[in-house]
Amino acid sequence: MSLATRLQQRWYSDLPPPWWTLPLEALYRSVSAARASRTSPVTVGVPVIVVGNITVGGTGKTPLTLAIVDELRVRGMNPGVVSRGYGGSQVEPAVLPEGATARQYGDEPALMRQAGATVAVGRDRSAAARLLVEHGCDVVVADDGLQHLRLARNVEICVIDGARRFGNGRLLPAGPLREPVSRLATVDFVVCNGGTARGDEISMSLYGSEAESLADPSRRLLLEYFRGRTVHAVAGIGNPGRFFHGLHERGIDVIEHPFPDHHDFVPGDIVFGDEHPVLMTAKDGMKCQAFAGPNVFVVPVRAKCPATFYDRLVSLVFSDAKCV
Repeated sequence: MSLATRLQQRWYSDLPPPWWTLPLEALYRSVSAARASRTSPVTVGVPVIVVGNITVGGTGKTPLTLAIVDELRVRGMNPGVVSRGYGGSQVEPAVLPEGATARQYGDEPALMRQAGATVAVGRDRSAAARLLVEHGCDVVVADDGLQHLRLARNVEICVIDGARRFGNGRLLPAGPLREPVSRLATVDFVVCNGGTARGDEISMSLYGSEAESLADPSRRLLLEYFRGRTVHAVAGIGNPGRFFHGLHERGIDVIEHPFPDHHDFVPGDIVFGDEHPVLMTAKDGMKCQAFAGPNVFVVPVRAKCPATFYDRLVSLVFSDAKCV
């Protein structure tokens, strides 16, 4: 078991953090505060919505980003998504072309491009956002940009894991937090993915009903088809347990294969020497398309939030009081 895995188990348990993480937590707090005090936000000429989290690992930011893009389009806008492009080889800011690969642009940006979004990546997210504006986008949605303070924003959305919440409540590496829980008081919306929303939190759920063959996307099976059957479930996301739990809830007999977030898959990772089908997340599937066999399927999910959330979001984005 890797050190990172052992630490994560500790964060979400009743055990105290390892002693050596405490001085590193204090250093992390100081460096983060100093960086924030030195940052001057850069505007890009159109409204910016930031979707992020304050914990390490996946909380459902990308599905929510895509849902927001869909809602903005329905309301007559032309949104674009900006991302750092983590895991990709692209260095300079770039707008993703059709057929963009995870290897070059990162798994999440490639997935969003495949879903039909206009996406730009760049370590300098402000420069990438300006590319979107040049391509005609009139709203920018930043996927995982809560801590990237250089990009000025009109609205901040923090997505939290409704089941795991904030673990032991400590900052990295003593706990899972990128920022203190008090940061939630400064964002515009707190979206609770799964579990039970508390207070003013917006309830969100992820849903998917089909499995799509990676080798032949036209081949689709209802998840009900796998009920009572044994499958290999593969997940290289921030919280693989969420994916596994969702399949268990469908009555599927799951053999779990967790991998680190943004894992760079190779053929041997999805070959298990038997005839059981393999189900994986859509994000992981972006890196397995070139070598997936006919029995490998992805399970796309979409985010569902109350309609009133999107009404409030659009109203806030375009209110004069919030304009940056």
